[in-house]
Amino acid sequence: MLEIREKNSLEGYEELAGLAGENRLHIAESYEKDRVSGYIAYAYGEDKTMIFDYSSGGDLDLCDGLVRSVLFKSILKGIDTAVFMLMDKQKYENLIRLRFITADDNTMRNLNEFMNGCKNCRRKE
Repeated sequence: MLEIREKNSLEGYEELAGLAGENRLHIAESYEKDRVSGYIAYAYGEDKTMIFDYSSGGDLDLCDGLVRSVLFKSILKGIDTAVFMLMDKQKYENLIRLRFITADDNTMRNLNEFMNGCKNCRRKE
């Protein structure tokens, strides 16, 4: 079973430490059978969440789960915008396939509306 946990330090992720600038960098790791299977690196700004990197081992479902966990936490903080600021341009492909962003815009607006829209996905099938 997949579990996503917030990491309390940057241990193992030191190369990402400078990405958030003045904001505190957060790391969340995914676990499967007590083994780290992926991560997502992000920071909260005043009015937006910035996502700097993720690793899902090519697993589209894992990418989806990692991003959605950060979006949900953003909504709980009253943040309704997420900006993807990835260094590896190839990682945008999964985000586009999952419809988090479009090919010409790296920003998600109306996170609450997006997440609530997912509740109706099963009804559409």
